[in-house]
Amino acid sequence: MRIVEPSFEILNAPKREEVLRHLELCGRVCYKSEDKMTEESASRFVKFLIERGHESPIEHISISVRIICDRGVSHEWVRHRIASYSQESTRYCNYNSEKFGGGIAFIRPYFAENERLFEIWKAEMESAEKAYMDMLANGAKPEDARSVLPNSLKTEFICTMNLREWRHFFALRCAKAAHPAMREIAVPLQEAFRELLPELF
Repeated sequence: MRIVEPSFEILNAPKREEVLRHLELCGRVCYKSEDKMTEESASRFVKFLIERGHESPIEHISISVRIICDRGVSHEWVRHRIASYSQESTRYCNYNSEKFGGGIAFIRPYFAENERLFEIWKAEMESAEKAYMDMLANGAKPEDARSVLPNSLKTEFICTMNLREWRHFFALRCAKAAHPAMREIAVPLQEAFRELLPELF
């Protein structure tokens, strides 16, 4: 059994100036004000769009992110509709194979600092791993053995959203009411987006 940390990687981090210029062009078409574009106007104009709530032009840029989290968090994540997803398949992946390091990976729970809760959780993950391996050893296919795997199972997926949908995602998933395991990824991911594109995030 392996315990891993949740993480993310922005796969196609855009160049800020190129994004702002493209979004400015998309937005200015709406006002037929392309003639007002200058070397310095993009940032100011994109801020203007955001302040006015005119966000349809920011749908013209998308960003892809690789996420490593538990299956519970991934189930919340994929509820966001205006997105594309490619996720590790528990149906086809055999977690007993060498490429998975000889053991099932589980995501460290956000409550791991509570020693008693962590010990209970760890014992259950070990039990789930044993049941999965026993099922495979007794002829089950991975798609059958997966039925004993818990929400804490590590999963990996790529999510692509346009910038408007990323803003919506962060508004919901960084909120205080969001699940703590979701916030573990969403909050630092939002900060990374803010560094890339401060006018939008």
